[in-house]
Amino acid sequence: MKIIDLLKRDEPFVSLEFFPPKEKSAWPGFFDVVNWLKPANPLFVSVTYGAGGSTQANTLEIVSRLKREYGLEPMAHLTCVGAAEKNIRAFLDALVDAGVDNVLALRGDPPRGQTDFVPDSEQFRYASDLVAFIRAEYPALCIGVAAYPEVHPQAESPEKDLEYLKLKVDAGGDFAVTQLFFDNRRYFDFVARARAAGIGVPMLPGVLPVVSLAGVKRMLSFCGASIPPDYLRSLEEADAAGSNAAVAERGVAYATAQARGLIDGGAPGVHLYTLNKAEACLKIVGGLGL
Repeated sequence: MKIIDLLKRDEPFVSLEFFPPKEKSAWPGFFDVVNWLKPANPLFVSVTYGAGGSTQANTLEIVSRLKREYGLEPMAHLTCVGAAEKNIRAFLDALVDAGVDNVLALRGDPPRGQTDFVPDSEQFRYASDLVAFIRAEYPALCIGVAAYPEVHPQAESPEKDLEYLKLKVDAGGDFAVTQLFFDNRRYFDFVARARAAGIGVPMLPGVLPVVSLAGVKRMLSFCGASIPPDYLRSLEEADAAGSNAAVAERGVAYATAQARGLIDGGAPGVHLYTLNKAEACLKIVGGLGL
């Protein structure tokens, strides 16, 4: 089922993002996590594509199994990195054959070891090019796009960043999923600016449950998001005490309060970046009472 149609139910929800293990030997543990999270009753689940498309075959197989064996509504990530039209067609054809109705169209990050994004194809330089291709060639698919409440790290300005989002939506994007953020004002201000710019699609806020101080610092270093000083200090204190469990406890409590504030403030639901960690996400869903 298309995510845009699921969103018409107009009920608060959680959705989940997974990343595919690079080695198939890790798949049993991955699907154990999926099973553990099924009681969260996610509206949909998304599966990342890997840097440089490095795990694209895994993405395809996993979304197919999530649909067929686990009864979940999957969304496959697809990027412009390493993209040739024949490869993109093959990937999308396989999605359609597997009964997968949703794709998240992204420009993608540079392959490991590169700092700047260099298009592999003049046809797919930007996410908007990929969106336009999917909409024209696979009109039955539901297309998600990425949005950046704190501005994409490579955008010239907040205004330009909104222009790029509007390009993706005008090209055929049905809804947007935001990059992670920790201050809800960033999300609500961003949505207000997007609406003023004529962007009317649903905006799903991305929430990260912090379970590791080193992990969140690493993510913040490349995604351009910021973290409130008081929250960072709290995490550092827990980490200094030598307790990963204490970091996770504070991270889950913060993410639960953040998600509640988003839903109470009018967000349609929350998209949890699981990092393939089930326990933290289940605690958040339990705390929300969804």
